[in-house]
Amino acid sequence: MTGFIFKIQANMDPNHRDRIAFMRICSGRLRRGMKVHLMRTGKTISIHTPQFFFAQDRVLAEEALAGDIVGIPNHGTLRIGDTLTEGERLAFRGVPSFAPEILRVTRLEDAMKAKKLHAAMGQLAEEGVVQVFNPFDGSPPIIGVVGALQLDVLVERMAVEYNLPIRFEPSRFVVGRWVGADDRAELERFTTHHHAAMARDADGAPVFLAESAFMLTYETERWPKITFSDIKDYQLQAPR
Repeated sequence: MTGFIFKIQANMDPNHRDRIAFMRICSGRLRRGMKVHLMRTGKTISIHTPQFFFAQDRVLAEEALAGDIVGIPNHGTLRIGDTLTEGERLAFRGVPSFAPEILRVTRLEDAMKAKKLHAAMGQLAEEGVVQVFNPFDGSPPIIGVVGALQLDVLVERMAVEYNLPIRFEPSRFVVGRWVGADDRAELERFTTHHHAAMARDADGAPVFLAESAFMLTYETERWPKITFSDIKDYQLQAPR
């Protein structure tokens, strides 16, 4: 069995934040209780309660065939773009991440709910609603989006689904790039030198945040052995 995760839904029941990953079966046969490989992490997971959806009704799926779409309840294990297989070492490339065009700092009206905000942002990042960058220096997370409308959607969802009224403040950074290098020591030198401008995304990948497009170009020229990418390939682990 081979399947592709194409949608995550985190609020199927407003009274209980269950999380459903929708998967299209591309080949083979899915059976309730079977074990499959999650290619992104290399781990094996069990599919205990796959479900078919008919409007607002759910039906337990004892079996599903190629072409069927099933819902798989999970607690954030599955993400958009994941490939599940019964043993084949293959993976769909998935949906890449693009560098955000707008960076903002999120502020809570109630500082006591910071932990809840962190969890909510993590879930929305998994859905692809926003990108979350956690600075190396421990300062508040920075939210990245590709359009202003996403900020409005984020404010509404945080208020309605999580009961977390939030507001945004401008960030001193205006552009971000994922960084990497063939030489691990060179990457460590770069991140140490730019500690105050470094962050990690939801997957832990290092991100350089620049205060202007000029500074990004300047640093790119100063560090020729460092790659600055505005696109991050989804797959974190290639098939073996």
